[in-house]
Order: sequence, then structure tokens, then C-alpha cells
Amino acid sequence: MLWNMTNTTAETITFADLPGLMSIMTGDEKHDHSAESTLDVLWVLYDQVLRVSPQTAADDDRDRFLLSKGHGPMAYYAVLAAKGFIDLAELPGYGSFTSRLGHHPDRNLIAGVEIASGSLGHGLPIGTGVALGLRARGQDAARVFVLVGDGELDEGSNHEAIAFAGAVGLDRLTVIVMDNSSSTYGWPGGAETRFTTEGWSAARVSGRDHAALAQALTAPHPGTPHVVVAVIETTSN
Repeated sequence: MLWNMTNTTAETITFADLPGLMSIMTGDEKHDHSAESTLDVLWVLYDQVLRVSPQTAADDDRDRFLLSKGHGPMAYYAVLAAKGFIDLAELPGYGSFTSRLGHHPDRNLIAGVEIASGSLGHGLPIGTGVALGLRARGQDAARVFVLVGDGELDEGSNHEAIAFAGAVGLDRLTVIVMDNSSSTYGWPGGAETRFTTEGWSAARVSGRDHAALAQALTAPHPGTPHVVVAVIETTSN
């Protein structure tokens, strides 16, 4: 059943309402599984972790969230609408010719979106550069969070970013890996070993456990970047 937006405002929306918000986004190329797999992580980030709001989306010391796994952004749009970044009335137009809500988020169209995602493998290198730039400018309060898929880690650009961030100790950088075992080759010991061998701290939690996600995403990691591997059921990435 489609969501009824009557008498619904961003202030009244809870996590339980998000599947309903996603249901009113119709059209082709929805990548339903990819979107649904990120829903819990996105909610925890925007509800408990990120220091950013519609009012502070342009502040220099805001936290930055980069959705590298940008295909199937319905969950992202639903959470942004729930937190007031997007008008709820825009959701049914998702993917249409005149809508701001495209099949990949566009930073030039939506306040709070930090990058326009496209080819997989770009988000982590961009996030590494953002974290390095913030350090160079002395903005130590701002944190950078990047969400990637485990299959996306097959892209070589990620490995260069992982090695560099570890070597220079970008401790304001946190990467969330959605692990549904879709990587072509995988890594002995799990996806986190690709990071820990380069000097990162790591945590592995259920991608559906909100308390565990919040704890892992806010755990101190002085002097090192941090990766949170969020394990979800095996579906298309």
C-alpha cells in the first residue's frame, strides 16, 4: 500500500515510516534491493550521528556524508525527506523528467547532498580528499562519512584512497561498507582486513542493528581513519 502523506510532516516521521515513504517513489531503475539495504545505516547516521541539518547544510564545520553507492537512492531521499532536507511532496516525482530526485543524487539540486554520484569507486577517493582538505584548513570539528558497497571495493581507486588515508592518519574519515558478499573476489578475514592492513581501525556489526551501528560509528579512533563493515542479507548490490 502506498504511503498516505496526509497530516504527515518531517517532525512526525520515525524509522518505521521510511518503507512507506520509499513506496511512493515509483518508476524504472529503482534498484530496490540496493536502496533498502542502506536504509538502517542512513537512518542511524542522520538521526544519531551526523552534525548536519537543513539549517546548517552550508556551514563550514558541518559533518559531511558522501553516498558513493548512489544507485538506487530511494532510501537516501526518504531519510532526507524525513529530516527536512527535501519536501515530502517531491517524493512521488522521483525519477521523472522534471524532478530534482534523479536516479543518482545531484549536489547541485538538493541541499545537503555532498557529491553527485555516478560511476562506482569515486566516493571514497573524494571523501579522502575532503578529509585532507578539512585538515589543511584546520577544521578539526568536521567529520567525513562515506558509504560504499562491498562490490564497489573492486574498483582500484578505492585501494589507493584506503592506502593514502591510512598512511596520513585521516582520523576524521569514517567509511561504511555495506557487506552483502557481492564483491567479486572478497578478502581473507573479511572486507575490513583491506583497511586494517593499511592502518585503519575497524568494526563489524549487523547492518540492521541500530544500537550497534550508532556505537560503531561514534567510537573514538584517534590518529587513524575508521571503517564500519555493516553486514546485511545477500541481495544485489
